[in-house]
Amino acid sequence: MKILTTLKWMLFGSVIFYTTVANAANEKPALDLDQLLEQVKQGRVEDNAVNRQRVAEFKKEQAQQQKRLADLAAEEKRQEDVSREQEKLFEENELLIDDLQQRMTERLGSLQELFGVLQQVTSDAQGNFSNSLTQIQNPGRSEYLTDFAAKMGQTTDLPSIKEIERLWYELQWEMTESGRIVKLNMPVLTNEGEEREQELIRIGSFNLVSDGQYYQYVPETARVVEFGRQPNRRYMDGASNIASATDIIPFTIDPTRGQLMALLVQAPNLKERVEQGGVIGYLIISLGIVALVIALYRLVVLSIIGRKIRSQLQKLEEPGDNPLGRVLKIYQSSPQWDTEVLELKLGEAILRELPKINRGLGFLKIVAAVAPLMGLLGTVTGMIITFQAITLFGAGDPKLMAGGISQALVTTVLGLTVAIPTLLMHQLVYSRAKQISEVLEQEAVALTALQAED
Repeated sequence: MKILTTLKWMLFGSVIFYTTVANAANEKPALDLDQLLEQVKQGRVEDNAVNRQRVAEFKKEQAQQQKRLADLAAEEKRQEDVSREQEKLFEENELLIDDLQQRMTERLGSLQELFGVLQQVTSDAQGNFSNSLTQIQNPGRSEYLTDFAAKMGQTTDLPSIKEIERLWYELQWEMTESGRIVKLNMPVLTNEGEEREQELIRIGSFNLVSDGQYYQYVPETARVVEFGRQPNRRYMDGASNIASATDIIPFTIDPTRGQLMALLVQAPNLKERVEQGGVIGYLIISLGIVALVIALYRLVVLSIIGRKIRSQLQKLEEPGDNPLGRVLKIYQSSPQWDTEVLELKLGEAILRELPKINRGLGFLKIVAAVAPLMGLLGTVTGMIITFQAITLFGAGDPKLMAGGISQALVTTVLGLTVAIPTLLMHQLVYSRAKQISEVLEQEAVALTALQAED
């Protein structure tokens, strides 16, 4: 009963479903229960036929799969037999190879040591040649040396006599070219980023020069580039004269093939070192220039005064326009004074001349004392900058501290450079002024003594 009830509800549901679909799709008339039952029966019959057909196909495929499985099992057995045969053959070949290698090692004897030496020589030559300026003219040898070194590292392929002779030839060629001066044309990369064809002069394996300037060969890119800045003038004479030289000339050789020249170019010149001193450095230099101008001016003035005084000493009867002449005028204008009054008057006249004679000495003395103190100030400032850099970034990178250390050292050097000449100039000016003052005092005493005699 339960089954019949379930079937009824299923039939009822199916009727409702098919009725809804039919009404919504094509609006066909609804089926009654008998028709619906007939359609369900036909559907079951068709499903059973399909199922039987599928079962038959599955059984047929099952037989085929079993046949394939048997074939695969047979193939697996055959492959296992082949694998065992190959393993046996591999073991036999290993024994044979070991025996042959041992026999080859015995036959090589001292040749094996020779090949090791050849490999080492080839590797060293390859490293030297790659950084050599002669690489510009013979770039293909690097590939040969690489292949030859690889062949020397294995024992399966022995080098030929021709290959060994070529290694000797390359070493001999490098040695010969390192003592020659050669002109060649090749592209050069300028500081402006332009590449142009230019005639270069190769000085052995050391330097490249052209138009009085040095050039650098970069092995990584195999290109010739212009230095960002040329060395100092004392290194440039040889580069300027070598193009037209017909005799032996002095020339600066870089034995490191450009590395020392690159470091020399990076070294700061005088202007850059002065700039490292900062504001304090410029103040010291300005103060030194002013002191030098004043010292030279005072030397000229005192020299003129000294010459006039020497001329006046020859003509005491005719007082001129000079310090000694003005003292003589005081003496000649008052012959009736007694000795004490005359001495006082002459002393007063000399005191009036001394400020003009000693003018500038105080400033020179102050500069000679202040310049080292300003250098010390720059040193302290530079050390403060250095310690700040250490506090922020640590002491791992010296370049971060270079600015403060440079200012500390440069300002000290500038201070001493200004103070020492200024002190010497002060002493020289003071000596000239003192000589003139002594002449005036001597003449004043002589005039006083002359008046006392009268």
